[in-house]
Amino acid sequence: MSVNTLEDKIKNIGNPVDMLRNAPLGPYVFPIQSEFTNWRDEQESWRTTAVFFDQSHHMTDHYMEGPDVKKLLSDLGINTFKNFGRNKAKQIIVCNHDGYVIGDSILFGLEDEKINIVNRPNAGNWVQYHAETGDYDVTVDVDHRSVTNKGQRKGYRFEVQGPNALEILTRANGGPLPEMKFFGMVELTIAGRKVRALRHGMAGAPGLELMGPFEEGEEVRSAILEVGKDLGILAGGAKTYSTVAHESGWIPSELPAIYFGEKMKAYREWLPADGFEANASLGGSMVSDNVEDYYLTPYDLGYGHIINFDHDFIGRDALMEKKEQPHRRKVTLSWSDEDVIRIFSSLFNKGDRFKFMDIPASHYATYPYDMVTMNGKQVGISCYPIYTSNFRRWISLAMVDENLSAPGTEVSIVWGEPDGGSNKPVVERHIQTEVKATVGVCPISDSARDVYKK
Repeated sequence: MSVNTLEDKIKNIGNPVDMLRNAPLGPYVFPIQSEFTNWRDEQESWRTTAVFFDQSHHMTDHYMEGPDVKKLLSDLGINTFKNFGRNKAKQIIVCNHDGYVIGDSILFGLEDEKINIVNRPNAGNWVQYHAETGDYDVTVDVDHRSVTNKGQRKGYRFEVQGPNALEILTRANGGPLPEMKFFGMVELTIAGRKVRALRHGMAGAPGLELMGPFEEGEEVRSAILEVGKDLGILAGGAKTYSTVAHESGWIPSELPAIYFGEKMKAYREWLPADGFEANASLGGSMVSDNVEDYYLTPYDLGYGHIINFDHDFIGRDALMEKKEQPHRRKVTLSWSDEDVIRIFSSLFNKGDRFKFMDIPASHYATYPYDMVTMNGKQVGISCYPIYTSNFRRWISLAMVDENLSAPGTEVSIVWGEPDGGSNKPVVERHIQTEVKATVGVCPISDSARDVYKK
């Protein structure tokens, strides 16, 4: 049979889990230089001085414009859009009809009737699908991430974070920065160029995200790095960028809840067979033939406080039912130093070895899902294990049963895929092992918890 859509591909393979677990792709790609100095100093700079991240290449931009933009967002997003508009930004989270998350992204209000949805393409594609197939007066222009973009990106996107970030940007701006609220946007002038700036603080200290035309990006980048030299700014490479956000408790991507069910069939028929959703990979020790076992609710991901039932949206009724049900709680797991060392030492075994832990980010699939267990029973899911130089340990973000979410609770993580778990070329021959881990607060950083939204 011809395979043109995601639905065709699933039918051809037979099971979406088999398609995802055997997909040849490895981790999500950040197409920038891996290190500019070294990832240890780069990781630490966003806590001690400042770091400059180039976000211009790895995310997809969905530009949408028209009088029905806000209605479109309201019909799909679980959060409210009553006060959203020009020069405001917010997180948008979209669910399927059963209340499971398809994706989350940052939503930028460029004008009152023009927006940009930025992240991995899961959420943006869902909104685009409804814009094109529903009764909405909205036009869509997709600027694909660099790994699939056949031309130049429309815009650059930089991030400057850390204790010295605002002083560096004040210098670059040639004067005091305008007053701005969390997730508000203002205009700066850097290197003679107009720059749009978003206020946030994922490092636990105030910082800005900067945007402008792609062709002006190099001038802006050079100016910021030059004025920040004596304040310790470092450019952060792909190894650093793919790890530090975990200290702020953000799960970069969840498996989109689109791969099963009649209600989602039309969307699967709209998505192409060569698209992101059809080629992403699923990895880890959690293995189930039922793809729905991998689906997550906004409550599982710590977004329960974002849900606003003041409007009708896809998944609203299901989320109302789930509201009072037990949920998993998002936590940070600190991995046992001894067990991590044991895994690394197995590299020198003549026989069996454990799954390699690439450092600083041990992600070998687009969606890494490892089992969290207690007394041999699965009690949660561990995602995105990384080594943090700031805390000098391995950590992962996890969602565990609510009764096990208290800091200090001891659990285990099953590391590695079961025998015959997948045919991914990035997975070497290995045996599984268990890693002891301790439940901690999320975000792990005190400063990120205290000042992120101030």
